Amino acid sequence: MALTTGLVVANNYYNQPLLGIMARSLQVSEMEISSIPMLTQIGYAVGLFLIVPLGDMLRRKKMILIDFVFIIAALLAVASATSPLQLKIASFFVGLTSVVPQIMVPMAAQLASDEKRGAAIGTVMTGMFIGILGSRTVSGLVGAHFSWQTMYWAAAAIMLLLALLLLAFLPEIKPDFKGTYNQLIRSIVEQFRTRPSLRWASLRGAFDFASFSVFWTTLVFLLESPAFNLGSDVAGSFGLVGIAGALMATVVGKLSDRMDKNKIIIGSIAVIMLSWVLIGFAHSSLIGLIIGALFLDLGIQSVHITNQTVIFEGNPSARNRINTVYMVFYFIGGSFGTFVGGIFWEHFRWTGVCIAGIFFSVCILLIHWLSTRKRI
Repeated sequence: MALTTGLVVANNYYNQPLLGIMARSLQVSEMEISSIPMLTQIGYAVGLFLIVPLGDMLRRKKMILIDFVFIIAALLAVASATSPLQLKIASFFVGLTSVVPQIMVPMAAQLASDEKRGAAIGTVMTGMFIGILGSRTVSGLVGAHFSWQTMYWAAAAIMLLLALLLLAFLPEIKPDFKGTYNQLIRSIVEQFRTRPSLRWASLRGAFDFASFSVFWTTLVFLLESPAFNLGSDVAGSFGLVGIAGALMATVVGKLSDRMDKNKIIIGSIAVIMLSWVLIGFAHSSLIGLIIGALFLDLGIQSVHITNQTVIFEGNPSARNRINTVYMVFYFIGGSFGTFVGGIFWEHFRWTGVCIAGIFFSVCILLIHWLSTRKRI
């Protein structure tokens, strides 16, 4: 399950180190090409709302394998794109279809015992984080030595192989929900309305991922600027730094089974704020950027894992719908962060990007502070 989450979620992030190469290949501006990851994240949010809830209604193995057909088709469409419009449309569908990881996370929560749920979620999320961050390293190297299209041809081949492995080894879990698709979708709104902890976690998650996306969307533009004059391979190698932070964050999944989650979240937000201070002062220092990226990913993933442990407390039967609410907010926040990052880079360069990142981290802190004092 961890392997699947990592390889599938990677489809959404191959584009980030390749943005500079894509812009030159298609002869468009950095501002316009930054809409590619934004559209991918919007597609992911739409897929979360329309597809992931079906995990409570349908047999998950069959559903996942059918989705893989559409994942492969979307990746092939990106690889074949010859215009910015074609690339944007295909990127949206890559995000729309690559939602399998968000079916795997509730499965892990369901299969785990109460005392080990945080650790189980942390294990599967490790695969996801490595996929998110490692995908940048891989695509950066492929883009620098081959082409951005090559990365998507290879991704389609990886998905075909993974589908065959899932066909052979993925266990089947019977659905919990008995009703129509319309009732299923309406019940998502009910989950949001009746669960205060889910509402607060969703808002925290939205600004958490916005802060993450601001950095990773614009990093490649900074590294290719005169301050560094580096290529997509170096931008992608920052994913290795992020993986180190993500692996450290998996410890948080185990701690959340035993420690006060409120303290974990506050400590994680403090790490995010510290990281943005370091990143701001490192506008011309590669070492500073590496340290800042390490702390940023540690803080971001720690908030995320703790949020998911909170929303799955009690092992509710509506796991996929609860996860849908949280992850829709999460990726709306990510797409907004990507959008803001592109605008602030275009007009204010790295200083503007860092101001946006700090603003989003302050928003996480404010939301968490309100959540400890009110019930809405």
